[in-house]
Amino acid sequence: MARYIGPVCRLCRREAMKLFLKGERCYTEKCAIEKRNFPPGQHGKTRKAKLAGYGLQLREKQKVKRIYGVLEDQFRGYFEMAERARGITGVTLLQLLEQRLDNVIYRLGLATSRPQARQLVRHGHFLINGKKVDIPSYQVKQGDVVTVLGRTQKNPTVEHAMEEVKGRGIPEWLSFDQTSITGRVNAVPTREQINLPVQEQLIVELYSK
Repeated sequence: MARYIGPVCRLCRREAMKLFLKGERCYTEKCAIEKRNFPPGQHGKTRKAKLAGYGLQLREKQKVKRIYGVLEDQFRGYFEMAERARGITGVTLLQLLEQRLDNVIYRLGLATSRPQARQLVRHGHFLINGKKVDIPSYQVKQGDVVTVLGRTQKNPTVEHAMEEVKGRGIPEWLSFDQTSITGRVNAVPTREQINLPVQEQLIVELYSK
């Protein structure tokens, strides 16, 4: 599946908020939002567009796509799955994105960012219920157990991420055993547990036109 490979800090600047795409850097004064909190481009400092209607809906969609690292075709696929499922479409959309394996690895604190988690998954460092899975978009289910391969447990990248997550915390719908370096999916996340400042209803309105 294709992915964005350009500079990620400009994405945060375009959305005027931290999307936490650079791991630790996002928590320091080096963060682009801290230094240059205006849209990228030649006229970024002077551009003061007032968004309404379609503009607001588009920005919410772009924000969510960039947070989870998915492009348009894949994101539309998630929306269509959410639309067919029971429940509130916008909430179901966020739940599907949260249940991506790369996001779960990030949420468990085994990577400092979702892009880093995606790379680790691609390189086959994790097992789901004892079977190796190297697909970042793999959908975890309630009861799934995520295990780090033995050779990866001493990986400096993973060890560093585990130290960092102590201050960040792990969401309630997941649990993590520090001793065995094993995570577990306890439940499907609720909207309250998906701590993202997004208005998913605007995305539903955009795709419903």
